[in-house]
Order: sequence, then C-alpha cells, then structure tokens
Amino acid sequence: MKTIFITGASTGLGKATAKLFQAKGWQVMATMRNPQNETELQLLENIYLLPLDVTSKEQVEATIQKAINFTEIDVVFNNAGYGLVGPLESYSEEQIAQQIDTNLTGVIRVIKSFIPYFKTRKNGLFITTTSVCGFSSNPLSPVYNATKWALEGFSESISYDLAQFNIGIKTVAPGGIKSNFISGMQVAVDPDYEVLNKKLGELFADGTLIEFTEAERIAEVVYQAATDGQDQLRYLAGNDSIKIAEQRLEKGSENFRKDLTRMLNLSAPKLK
Repeated sequence: MKTIFITGASTGLGKATAKLFQAKGWQVMATMRNPQNETELQLLENIYLLPLDVTSKEQVEATIQKAINFTEIDVVFNNAGYGLVGPLESYSEEQIAQQIDTNLTGVIRVIKSFIPYFKTRKNGLFITTTSVCGFSSNPLSPVYNATKWALEGFSESISYDLAQFNIGIKTVAPGGIKSNFISGMQVAVDPDYEVLNKKLGELFADGTLIEFTEAERIAEVVYQAATDGQDQLRYLAGNDSIKIAEQRLEKGSENFRKDLTRMLNLSAPKLK
C-alpha cells in the first residue's frame, strides 16, 4: 500500500485529495493545523491525522519524523496555503510576511525536511499546489501571485537537483476551485481601488477570468500526477487554467497582459 503525506488537508482540495487517495487504496497522512476539529477524515480507514502548521519549523520537522517513523512515505503533496487580496499598500508587514511564510517558505520547509528521507530510499515524489496565478497574474493580489510564481520557479529549479536521486517534483496549477478557500482569504480594502475591484468582481462572476471547478475534479489531477509515471513538471487543472495557459501561449505574455488591462477598463501608464 502506497502512502501520501498531505498538508492543508482540513478543507477544500486537501480534503478532497485525501478522500480520493483513500478510495484508491492509498494510506493517507492528512496534516492540518487543528486535527482535533476534523470530524470526517478521521472516520475513514487508512487516513491518519497529524498536526502541522507549515510556518513552524519545529512542528514541520517533528511531524515529518513522526510520519516516517510510522510508515514509508511515497508522495508528499504540498497544499497548505491561503490568499491575500487587495492593493499592496494596504497590506501590513505582518500580512506580507505571513503570506510568504505560508505559501512559499512553508513548502520549502516541508520539501527540505523530506529530501534526506527520499534520498535514502532513492525514490519519492513531491507535488505542490501552485495556481493559474503561478504563470498568469490577477489584479489586487500581488503577494499571493508572487508566492505562486515563486513556487513554479522553485519547483523547476530543484527538479534538476533531485533527479539524480530518483526524486520527482511536480506542480498542479488549478484555476478557481469550488471550496471555502475564498472564505479563508485575507482581504485588505482601499477605496482608491474600488472601481478596479468592482470590475474584477464582474469578470470573476461571469466566468470571463475564472471558472470555478469542483475540488474533487482538481484532486483527480493530483492523483494523475502521482501515478502516471510521467516526467512532467506542471499539470494544469480546470478548464480555466487550461484556457488561460493556451491564451498566453497563443498571444504571448505581453499581449495577454494588455488584453486584460483593456478588459479591466484600465489605461496604460503614460511614461515620460
């Protein structure tokens, strides 16, 4: 029986992935900040709950050690994260640091802690949830976008390093997911951006920018990445992610950006 270690398994994609892998006959080490509050996963056979806050180096190391002492781990799915929304100047320093620590540094911590174990086994796979915002950006989420772009670059770079040890690394880049991810967002408000925020909301609501997909469908892409044996770095997940990737490739990144600028009724800066 193979085992997957999942971060951020309490809700949304993390929980859907835990349930799918369990149904496929895998053992699941489902980690979350407050496992004592989880009432669904703990009822399923071969799912084990562990506490994990990826912003705590000490807990990352302790939980991973506990997991590998309990069983052999085949796949690590880095899924913990949240969105910080709003204009940059309205963020506090604490919000910026927390966003980077959770979405980016937390992933790096987990991967760094697992590498020696996978090197000893001469086998292993890391899968990380990035986003359509890891190769294409939305307005009013600059630090969130920065973390997701960083994860894509980090994953591509370290894939070369780990290949010599028979360790794989992959990313799953979803667009919108039907989950409580949005309710968990931190939103910073600035009246100077009210018009832009309203227009952006309209483009989200009518599906022009984002088409929200069930978490269970995105989980199927995670399962594909874990089991297909392919040397493939990025897996697009959801119709909107696929569409945006195709449009950026067809138009080029600059023309894609200019088209979005026009859709948002924005004018290009008149630089002197």
